[in-house]
Amino acid sequence: MEDHATEMIGASREQRALAVLRVALGAMFIWVFFENLGKGAYSPSGYKGVIDYYLKNGHSPAAWKAIMSVMAANARIVAPLQAMTELGFGVLLVAGAATRLVAAAAGAFLFSLWLSELGTAWFWELAMPVIVAFSLAGARAGRTWGADSVLARRYPGWRLG
Repeated sequence: MEDHATEMIGASREQRALAVLRVALGAMFIWVFFENLGKGAYSPSGYKGVIDYYLKNGHSPAAWKAIMSVMAANARIVAPLQAMTELGFGVLLVAGAATRLVAAAAGAFLFSLWLSELGTAWFWELAMPVIVAFSLAGARAGRTWGADSVLARRYPGWRLG
């Protein structure tokens, strides 16, 4: 009876749990952005240094290491793009805007980082955020406490959230 009443009045427990995961993942992206900014990881030399570390010490597949080498060689362009991507994911997830699309893109991005860090970090360090991101992409986590709820009311065909 209590669950039915909750659903009638507002978000279900499951919807609230998804919203909490969405906000937590977004907060993680924002935190990482400021942490990396403080470390200088978004400068060309800082970015190249991180990638070179993964290339030297990591166990990524050779094809992925080739992609990372190209990114390191173009750090002047890629580093600020990564900074904007991380901050953008964070802000959009916290806001609950275009959540399904953003969560899918964030999951792919996190998977690429997980692949880059193979052998240099704890396996589950990025595996769990990847799982959370892809789980959010399959749900409507932005419809609770998010901008997607406003967009869905205004535009009934809204499918990104």
